[in-house]
Amino acid sequence: MIFESNSQDETFAFGEKLGAEARPGEIYCLDGDLGVGKTVFTQGFAKGLGITDYVNSPTFTIVKEYEGRLPLYHFDVYRIGDPSEMEEIGYEEYFYGQGVTIIEWPELILDLIPAEAKWIRISKDLSKGFDYRKIEY
Repeated sequence: MIFESNSQDETFAFGEKLGAEARPGEIYCLDGDLGVGKTVFTQGFAKGLGITDYVNSPTFTIVKEYEGRLPLYHFDVYRIGDPSEMEEIGYEEYFYGQGVTIIEWPELILDLIPAEAKWIRISKDLSKGFDYRKIEY
């Protein structure tokens, strides 16, 4: 599936739609360069889960937890030096728990990602405008 977004609001709304449909135990891997809208997407996803807290990227804490219809575990593994650092965080409890997991920069921990994880690629195409994003799901 390809969704074309022409604004942050549209990216947010698409995330919200997927969040409303999310089920316990699902893992979403967000792939895309810096500044493509991974956090905006996640904010919408959180709203779709009924989360009212402000959602931002957990760059320095690696994981943030939010409570809604289902718990949301938001990982940003950009600063992970080695996948073994995920063991210290207890990633398996999150990945295989009853919540929903979103992982930014999943390629850095590829060996830990379950085969059933859902991949979402967000990319820019400046020829279609500064705010244009292609979201492949």
